[in-house]
Amino acid sequence: MDQYGSDVLMQSDAMDNASDFNEKEDNVAIITPDTNDADSMVEDNDPAAAEPSLPLATDHEAMKERFMPMHPDHETEAETIFTWDITNWRSLPKRTHGPTFHCAGHPWRILFFPAGNAASESVSFYLEQGFENDKPPDNWYACAQFMLVLHNPNDPSIYLHHEAQHRFTADEGDWGFTRFADKNRIFAQKFDGSERPLVEGDSAKVTAYVRVLKDPTGVLWHNFINYDSKTETGMVGLRNQGATCYLNSLLQSLFLTGAFRKAVYQIPTATEKDREVSQSAYALQRLFYRLQADQVAVSTQELTHSFGWESRQIFEQQDVQELSRILMDKLEARMRGTEAQDALPKMFIGKMKTYLRCINVEYESSRTEDFWDLQLNVSGCKSLDDSFKNYIEVETLEGDNKYAAEGYGLQDAKKGVIFESFPNVLHLQLKRFEYDFQRDAMMKVNDRYEFPDVFDATPYLDDDADKSEPYIYHLHGVLVHSGDLNAGHYYAFLKPEKNGQFLRFDDDRVTRATKREAIDDNFGGDYQVNGQLQKGQNPYTRQWSTKRSNNAYMLVYVRESRLDQIMPPESELQPPEHLPAKIAEEKAAVEKRRKDREEAHLYMQVLVATGKQFQAYQGVDLIPWADAGADHETEPAAPKSYRLLRSTTVADFTSMLTEEHEVEQGALRPWIMVNRQNGTVRPDHPLTWPDMTLEEAANKFSTRTGGFRIFMEEAQRDADGKPLWPSEEAGSTPGSPMVNGSATSVQQQQQKPIMIFLKYFDADKQQLRGIGHIYMSPLDKAQDIAPHILRIMGWDEGVALELYEEIKQTYIERMKPKNTLVASEIQDGDIVVFQRHLSEPEQAAVRQIHPTASLTAVEFYDFLVNRMFVTFTPKVWPTSNLEVREEGGEKFTVALSKKDGYDALAHKVADHLTTNVSTGPVDPSHLRFTTVNIQSGKPRTVVKRLQGSNMASILLGNSGYSGYSYSQPQAPDQMFYEVLEMSLTDLEQRKNVRVVWLSEGITKEEPCDLLVLKQSQCKDVLAALQKQAGLPDDILDNVRFYEAHQNKVYKLLAPNQSVIALNEFMTLYAEHVPEEEAAVDKESSRLACCFHFEKEPSKSHGAPFFFMLKAGETFKETRERLSKRTGIKGKNLEKVRFAVVKGGQNYSRPVWVEDEDILFEKMQPEDHLGLEHANRNRSNWIKHESLNIR
Repeated sequence: MDQYGSDVLMQSDAMDNASDFNEKEDNVAIITPDTNDADSMVEDNDPAAAEPSLPLATDHEAMKERFMPMHPDHETEAETIFTWDITNWRSLPKRTHGPTFHCAGHPWRILFFPAGNAASESVSFYLEQGFENDKPPDNWYACAQFMLVLHNPNDPSIYLHHEAQHRFTADEGDWGFTRFADKNRIFAQKFDGSERPLVEGDSAKVTAYVRVLKDPTGVLWHNFINYDSKTETGMVGLRNQGATCYLNSLLQSLFLTGAFRKAVYQIPTATEKDREVSQSAYALQRLFYRLQADQVAVSTQELTHSFGWESRQIFEQQDVQELSRILMDKLEARMRGTEAQDALPKMFIGKMKTYLRCINVEYESSRTEDFWDLQLNVSGCKSLDDSFKNYIEVETLEGDNKYAAEGYGLQDAKKGVIFESFPNVLHLQLKRFEYDFQRDAMMKVNDRYEFPDVFDATPYLDDDADKSEPYIYHLHGVLVHSGDLNAGHYYAFLKPEKNGQFLRFDDDRVTRATKREAIDDNFGGDYQVNGQLQKGQNPYTRQWSTKRSNNAYMLVYVRESRLDQIMPPESELQPPEHLPAKIAEEKAAVEKRRKDREEAHLYMQVLVATGKQFQAYQGVDLIPWADAGADHETEPAAPKSYRLLRSTTVADFTSMLTEEHEVEQGALRPWIMVNRQNGTVRPDHPLTWPDMTLEEAANKFSTRTGGFRIFMEEAQRDADGKPLWPSEEAGSTPGSPMVNGSATSVQQQQQKPIMIFLKYFDADKQQLRGIGHIYMSPLDKAQDIAPHILRIMGWDEGVALELYEEIKQTYIERMKPKNTLVASEIQDGDIVVFQRHLSEPEQAAVRQIHPTASLTAVEFYDFLVNRMFVTFTPKVWPTSNLEVREEGGEKFTVALSKKDGYDALAHKVADHLTTNVSTGPVDPSHLRFTTVNIQSGKPRTVVKRLQGSNMASILLGNSGYSGYSYSQPQAPDQMFYEVLEMSLTDLEQRKNVRVVWLSEGITKEEPCDLLVLKQSQCKDVLAALQKQAGLPDDILDNVRFYEAHQNKVYKLLAPNQSVIALNEFMTLYAEHVPEEEAAVDKESSRLACCFHFEKEPSKSHGAPFFFMLKAGETFKETRERLSKRTGIKGKNLEKVRFAVVKGGQNYSRPVWVEDEDILFEKMQPEDHLGLEHANRNRSNWIKHESLNIR
């Protein structure tokens, strides 16, 4: 709470409970003043003090002026002064009220504790609302600045006073001073050196000075407890995710630009396909609708997720202009071909003309271009008009800086920018952040910068511009930054209606604001109170400064003649019909999930698999229980998950599934699934107790760790189509003890049919799939299974089969045909795998088609155990070496074995490409693979074809050294691939050489990657460069190569320089030798190495180059030739300083060159000429990563 007069310490309201009497129903705020700061009636006797004498307590106007001055930023509604005569002090009740008085139509009274309130050594005074029965009206409040003065009834020069201010409400109806005065002090015979006490004759007077202030925003001194933005302003805010206040400000500005919101709503998002194409547009539609419809602040998480942002973008403040432009580009692209096409350009695009106009001849060169927003200088400008004048300022080109006009030669000319039109919505970005070259850092400009409520842009238009419609603009929004570059906060002042009041949008809170708060308070500049310069504290850096840290950084103006079009009424801004329905559906789903959580204790999860899931499964074990609940279209083998009441009986459960599968009653039988010791999950026994509940069954039979899993068996049919179950004598209840060694029990077990599941391994398709299940007698032999297999598969008799038992997920064993099933230890739920026996010619035929194929079930199970799914993505796309059948097919997933070597990898990928992707065959020897960086997703290392390497070593590697483990740098399930023009064997004989071709002097760099034989020379590289860059034959004899390191020339290369000897850490440049160097006279000229740097030679940048020095030539003449060589002209050349750098060393001290110097004499052959100027590509190395919206 702001304080006036003496500093006060706010204490907890809970101290009321420490009082000797019950104050539970009175919300009394307890405030303790520092008595040393309170003024008494005693004047300072120090003659050196120049303080004016203290006024008398009865001189009310003087007291107000001295101790309770008017607040400079607030307007007074009413003032009242009231004095209460206190008599019989010692006999008053512990809690006493003074008479009621009124101020601004509100009743007030003084609350007095003669014996103190929670402070027995002090007396307590408070100002309290005076409504009867202590019940003020609902939503009542008053903002009051007040002072309480306790003074002697006979001598007004003896007094104590304390001041405070407070927002009085129904909940906080009392505010004042718990330790107003020490009892011993006010009852002393001589109060503070005077001749009489303050409380005299058991009497005193207390005067209340109450000033009620106007509260145009409704939030003056508000504590914002239970504050409702929607109720108070009709608007809701946006929640801050971490550092997204800048995003929130921009989004609120766009939302309140009604025409923009209307255009966003017109983007088609009704279908799933539309939403997939326009994820960010759909998320923005949802956000805008929720800002309209929700009652509380809205989250932007869904929107930033659609942008593809990660935590880095969320917790780092980004550039608002860059974000605005990217967002506009994305939305404009989504609006093409829709009802909203061209809506954004019509709203935000203006036109400016850049011109060069000759002064003495009739010649003008101009270029007209669009702009979406304008960046205006703040530094050096006092107002918006100053910035526009600075923007269109004309530069005269004369003297050495003349303009070469086509057909007229060098001419004096005027160069400038002029506006041809302004958009209907004018976004002005104020350059509050500028790079300071002296500090080598970005700094914030807090200078005062004024902008008007109504702005006339006409003076800045071209004389020929269409001015039939006035270019008068009204201020619609002020986006504010408070703080500095490293710590700050963004918020916005915006008008929801064209002629409405400003609202302040500060993340999740929206409040009313005055015009002064929105405009004048955000000009920046110095802190001033009553015309006096003051210091203010930055709330984010805690540093003190005379400059305001809160100021406007973006202004939004709307054209006056288009206000109705840009700011239509809310009734015209209705969202597409599907949007409210979709969000209501999602809210209902959320509510359902909440209800489900509350009722979770009544339900249980039951996982159910059937024979259809087993037949669709192509893996080890019976059913992929881990995939339970997955989509059956993508995972047809996944068991289905049911949420059922725990009290459901087995009979009801079976009946429910019978209806779901549309079979007759009695055709389904549930089996309990159990975990075996070998890690498999198999059926154990049928669930044949119809009245047992599912909860009882789960507790009795199920494994707790795996959940309650059921295999639902469907019966065979007899001749009449009725369900037929194998004959089975009812045994004892599962789980009950069985007599060991009982002949009856053994006989029953040998007569009980065994349910056996069958899997077929298809060597041709390299596929393992479930076929179904059969019942066999335990006394049957393994070979007796063969007739059942032949019948199910429809094969002829005599087909040779191989039978295996799948003992566990990683092991299968061949069955002995003559052994009985009981001897082979076969039991309910066991799996028998079969395959056709392959002769040697059949094996060769399979190998011919699939060189890496498994020929036996044992080999295929080994593949399954070591199987890994790897996703392959083209390293460069599109590429001329691969033409796909359909778009998107170039990215695919292949099942590989960890034991596969490089050749097996190449064959499997080539086989997939040829079969499923490419329009033509792909040669495995032409494939090259690269691992993927697990952090960035970019290419990491090219995979080499080494003896003994396999997929495990390539993708998984050895994740440790000397016993220490670390995370893998490459992704374990992704690879890049390339289809090469030549085989890998041929490629290994070649070397990739990157050459930077300087096509236009040194101003344009074109990197070229050239593949040449390792035995090649520079002249062979030149031939490859000519082919790729399209160089004419007549310049080949005048092309030279040179190496550079750290942007400095290292050495010139001869044409016969070997490629294999090139240093990979050097940059290789190639350029056309300038004509003036064609004939170098060693006596009168020589070549010098040159480079660019900023501030010091170690900060080099740009392309280094050679330059010819001439004997006897002064540097004034040399500079002209350097200008032609580098392309740096005019004012840019004037900003360049030239220096001789001894040996070109990073830390050599530059020797600056003067106009009269002769470089031929000043420079030694090993010296370099340095050009000191700012690095225009600085953003490439000081920016982390460009902002992007997916």
